[in-house]
Amino acid sequence: MTDATEEVLVELRGCAGLITLNRPRALNALSLEMIRSLTATLLAWRDDPSVAFVAIRGMGRDGAFGAFCAGGDIRFFHRAALAGDPRLEDFFTEEYALNHLIHHYPKPYVAFLDGIVMGGGMGISGHGGAYSLRVVTERTKMAMPETGIGLFPDVGGGFFLSRCPGRLGEYLALTGLVIGGDDACLAGLADGVLPSEELQAVWARLSAGDADGVDALRDSLGNAPRPAAQLAPQQELIDRVFDLPTVSAILAALDAEGSDWARQTAETLRKRSPLMLHVVLEQVRRARGMTLAEDLRMERDLVRNSFHLRPGAASETVEGIRALAVDKDHTPRWNPARVEDVTPGMVNAFFQSPWPAHAHPLRALD
Repeated sequence: MTDATEEVLVELRGCAGLITLNRPRALNALSLEMIRSLTATLLAWRDDPSVAFVAIRGMGRDGAFGAFCAGGDIRFFHRAALAGDPRLEDFFTEEYALNHLIHHYPKPYVAFLDGIVMGGGMGISGHGGAYSLRVVTERTKMAMPETGIGLFPDVGGGFFLSRCPGRLGEYLALTGLVIGGDDACLAGLADGVLPSEELQAVWARLSAGDADGVDALRDSLGNAPRPAAQLAPQQELIDRVFDLPTVSAILAALDAEGSDWARQTAETLRKRSPLMLHVVLEQVRRARGMTLAEDLRMERDLVRNSFHLRPGAASETVEGIRALAVDKDHTPRWNPARVEDVTPGMVNAFFQSPWPAHAHPLRALD
């Protein structure tokens, strides 16, 4: 059986539920319609005893694979925020509920994270849930780059980044660094590397509907040698510096370190939104003691406040998106402009929920 929308292709072959994100010109950036299609499909398959497992991939510009998902549609975010479009609220509520559904999915969920995997693409990768299998390749470019657009690593980013080894989570969250498949495995954000030329054959085997195919793939990834992670030599320094209590202390330590890596890292941080650097450090630290449901509720508060504490064009997020994707001048006017000018009150305001607990849009998550 095959079903299709313009942006999500869905197919049942035997006991295999197959999903292809089909928005290649936008690098499969998620629209609200895609989120709704994915949610409806996964709910139906969750309760269908004939479906043994799910596999998801992205369509590239030259055919299947080559790109997984570049995240949420940030141009939509920009238009919706300026227009007061209520679909912006629906987008985040439904996206985060989808992230929770995938993380707790009771059947094997195999995500082929080839090419771009950023932001919302990480949210639909499986989060390392008990039955998820996250496959990366030598072409994988993974990141949570939200501090560069005045946002924070959402879609459960606080949850999964805070559980990276050492302080890699703080490092990746603050810098928005793009990493490859080997570093994704080092950080616990992927389960194994598969050569990209093998993707079609593996997909074909899974499409044959063999329920044992997922276990075979998991075993082969576990037994395959992993290339040396590029971040491994910096792990000790990352753990020491990004364990410091404040963004200012982290920058001071990087400046004092004096190495090329430390200098480049500090330069990267100074290009990010100073306000959101402080918010993100607090987000990751709080999320370390939270369940995924608790983290997603916190992030729903954070994203609401990102667009509404300073509404319209005054929003740090709207300004960041403008500079990157609308005007494309790459010169965001951050407010405050310096890390040193961010006050605790500015940060704390982001963590104040606009809803009482009984009315929170994600109150049903457990």
